[in-house]
Amino acid sequence: MSSHSWRWISVLLVSLILLLVVGCGGTAAPAPAAEAPAQAAAGETVKIGFLTAATGGAAFLGGPGQDAARLGQGQLGTEGIAGPDGRPINVEVIIYDTEGSGDVAITLAKKLIEDDKVAVIVGGTRSPESLALVPIVQEAKTPFISMASSSEIVEPVAERHWVFKTAQNNAHTAPWQVRYVKELGIDKVANLYVNNAYGEDGRNAIRQAADEAGVEIVLEETFEDADTDFSSQLTKIKASDAGAVLVTGLPPAAAILTKQFRELGLDMPLVHNHGIGMKPFIDLSGAENAEGVVFPMGKMVAVGALSDTDPQKAILQTFIADYEAFTGNPASTFAGHAWDGLQIALAAIKTLPVGLSLEEQRTFLRDAIEQVEFVGIDGVFHLSPEDHVGLSPDDVVIVRIVNGKWEYFPPEEWKNQ
Repeated sequence: MSSHSWRWISVLLVSLILLLVVGCGGTAAPAPAAEAPAQAAAGETVKIGFLTAATGGAAFLGGPGQDAARLGQGQLGTEGIAGPDGRPINVEVIIYDTEGSGDVAITLAKKLIEDDKVAVIVGGTRSPESLALVPIVQEAKTPFISMASSSEIVEPVAERHWVFKTAQNNAHTAPWQVRYVKELGIDKVANLYVNNAYGEDGRNAIRQAADEAGVEIVLEETFEDADTDFSSQLTKIKASDAGAVLVTGLPPAAAILTKQFRELGLDMPLVHNHGIGMKPFIDLSGAENAEGVVFPMGKMVAVGALSDTDPQKAILQTFIADYEAFTGNPASTFAGHAWDGLQIALAAIKTLPVGLSLEEQRTFLRDAIEQVEFVGIDGVFHLSPEDHVGLSPDDVVIVRIVNGKWEYFPPEEWKNQ
């Protein structure tokens, strides 16, 4: 055989060897590729949108909510949370200020959904703002956890498939307003409420609770949230047979009403709803005018009186300490609404499987939120397909303002005041 032939044989042998090597490498190559999705999943970021009225007329409500969101954002850190298989899921909280405007809230919600690609939205400081967002999130099929009160935000559930909320319904608090006056032997009341979704919801809840308790509503009056003169309503109340006044409203109107109630010399129980559960109410009313005002709210203010077996006690103590250390301000129930919204969203995200598209994530999280069992600031949540709040009157207590501060007012002391 010639040297030329040997050279060709050598080339063929080398080529065969290279093909074998490449072939062997080809069989090994898919292994890293198969691991790639898991590696990508470990770096996945799930986004939560957060909308609050940090400025504007509702800043006294939305500011604490924003602080709670920033506290939660900081506690998440850079390590993320553990997914269902132990893999880390990065969570980004995107916070926007709605200025208390429904129109601004709608614009920002669309930005969160379309541009920021969030998987869930927590937000809506007040009921009108939250109601403005309902059709937006429903159409976009994006889960929404409101921080506002009106039951209309989540009811009827069949028409609010993507909507949940954390604040107690007026249906949870109104029975306590009526129960309180009934225990004092009062069977005729005036029902005074702000002319918006929150107030109308409170009016209806008081009507139902009064009817069930055998308490007669002898007068119903409404007011606007920007009103500064309540002489007309209060004069009618003074001339009526009402033995107590039940109010559904928010500061500043609720505070001005309270001040004028005292100035007119009305000598009857003034029982507000949980919308006044913040320090600005006392400041705006004046401590001497707020003195003795009674209202229902979540258990935060009663934490010191709770039994050690109460499932909320340790949760409340930790939140109060963390919030006050973070902000330098006392914790408020409105910060609690925000905190619970974030925690419910995180509880759902912890169950999120790998490899879902954004649309699939949103659908999965909606279904997961609907199954959340969670001990929070507002109460013990038992969310379900039939109940998109998951709270009950058992999550509420009666509070009284004494010396410019809230104090727990247990039923056994009601008749001793």
